[in-house]
Amino acid sequence: MTPDDVLIVLVAGLLSTSCAVLGSFLLLRRQALLPDAVSHAVLPGIVLVFLLTGERASAATVLGATAFGVTCVAGSEWLRRTGVVASDAALALVFPALFSLGVLGIGAYASGAHIDLDSALFGDITFAPLRTVEVGGAPVPTSLLVTGITAVCTVLFVVLLWRPLQAAAFDPDFAELSGLRGAVAARMLLVVVSGTAVVAFDSVGAVLVITFFVVPAATARLLTHRLAPMLLVAVGAGWVSSLAGHRVALALDSSVAGSIGLTSAALFALALAAGRLARRRRVR
Repeated sequence: MTPDDVLIVLVAGLLSTSCAVLGSFLLLRRQALLPDAVSHAVLPGIVLVFLLTGERASAATVLGATAFGVTCVAGSEWLRRTGVVASDAALALVFPALFSLGVLGIGAYASGAHIDLDSALFGDITFAPLRTVEVGGAPVPTSLLVTGITAVCTVLFVVLLWRPLQAAAFDPDFAELSGLRGAVAARMLLVVVSGTAVVAFDSVGAVLVITFFVVPAATARLLTHRLAPMLLVAVGAGWVSSLAGHRVALALDSSVAGSIGLTSAALFALALAAGRLARRRRVR
């Protein structure tokens, strides 16, 4: 592989590390589609920053998008705590409203500008080697820097809040009664997920972000029933998908993100088949 190919695999692998770890907790909390909701809810933030600064892709755009991503998370959590609607229904009520607000903003104030999620946030991992930033006088790919920092921060976050996150994932009531502040940890998790999703959208694109948040965690859930091994297996599945998917894309001259996504789905299918085969053998 060329240096650019290695860079693309590294960026995808680092992204999968962050998303797989956080996605495992989301899967256990039955909130696996939260990153997909965030991808739609950020549009008002993009429009607002564009109206204030005239820019479509900048640090301010990412901050504005993140703010509305957090708003989506906070709003859905508030609705869920009311007990009126379930968790998935709360999410489905909030993000369409925010997305619609963004669409109305574009129609009313920015109809002449090409401003949408694709142009403003949804990057493409294929272009990762082309965008660089000066670090210590040397050019460093922006996506590598962003995904690397995000992976380190994600691992530190989980390590520091391991006990409350673990307790809140399996038994939120116990986490609160035992003084572990599981509710606070759960809210912090959702904020971190929102920020990670938005930053990753700009670096590698929505397809990979949503794939890595859901599929590796679901694959790991089929293979293990303990949280710590689940996180390790999920991260491993993400790296295998990144490497194998990139090789498939080169062989077929096709989309890297799409190939990695299909490879992740193939790993899930293999894990599902292996799990069913093992259950049948136990029954016999």
